[in-house]
Amino acid sequence: MTVERIESVAVVGGGFMGTGIAESVAIAGVPVIVRDVDEPSLERARKRLDDSLRRAVTGGKLNAAHADTARGRIELTTELDAIDGADLVIEAVPEDEELKLRVMGAINEIVDADTIIASNTSSIPIAQLAHIVHEPERVLGLHFFSPVPVMTLVEVVVALDTSSQTLATAKEFVERLGKRPIETKDRSGFIVNMLLVPYLMAAVRMFEDGFASREDIDAGMKLGCGHPMGPLVLCDFIGLDVLYAVCDSLYEEFKRDEYAPPPLMKRMVASGRLGRKSGRGFYDYD
Repeated sequence: MTVERIESVAVVGGGFMGTGIAESVAIAGVPVIVRDVDEPSLERARKRLDDSLRRAVTGGKLNAAHADTARGRIELTTELDAIDGADLVIEAVPEDEELKLRVMGAINEIVDADTIIASNTSSIPIAQLAHIVHEPERVLGLHFFSPVPVMTLVEVVVALDTSSQTLATAKEFVERLGKRPIETKDRSGFIVNMLLVPYLMAAVRMFEDGFASREDIDAGMKLGCGHPMGPLVLCDFIGLDVLYAVCDSLYEEFKRDEYAPPPLMKRMVASGRLGRKSGRGFYDYD
């Protein structure tokens, strides 16, 4: 049996997604521990959290007192043992299957048998990560979207062994965060990325082939289809390294050409052009 209501959370991984998840959890009134590997990583996480909460106050989404209270609910640590006692542990390390398996195995050795273990993976099937956990019925996917404090969608991924109690508890928790859970079966890409990736890769191929300029490709989808941003801007926003890993996972599972990353993507990732986070992708950023 797993816990029926989540009153404490631990996030393993203090990157952009991990800190965004932690911020959303803390704003909802739930204490959260963020664990990362070393002090420099924690310092970056601390700055990211403080900057995000400051922007929320400046933008009128939170008052200063609420932001301070939320920040006080977030504990940062390099000690993995600190996650012991959490009702829910969310793995939010980079999109690398071997790394995620190591982290899931380490979590499994520390937490109680009724702790729910979730992965924030955007593409790796949950069953591949759950098999290393002693009680796989407590494992599921909670795929948040970036930026987490702003985006209201969470894909709740049900693996072969995920119990109905785990699913119900997780969905109730997502709703408590003020977000909308959508339930999906466990296969690479889930709902959103299975639909989104072929569209994005078609835009990359169009640009790679010199069919149209990046500006015209993006303007076409913004003005012609009413999208809030064009596909190449969206690639930069997601991060080309993340997107490349998602493409690889989808192609590995389905062997369909529309999921294969174009050669241009590989060259851009290899040269460090990862999008907004590196300052340069399909576009240049300050």
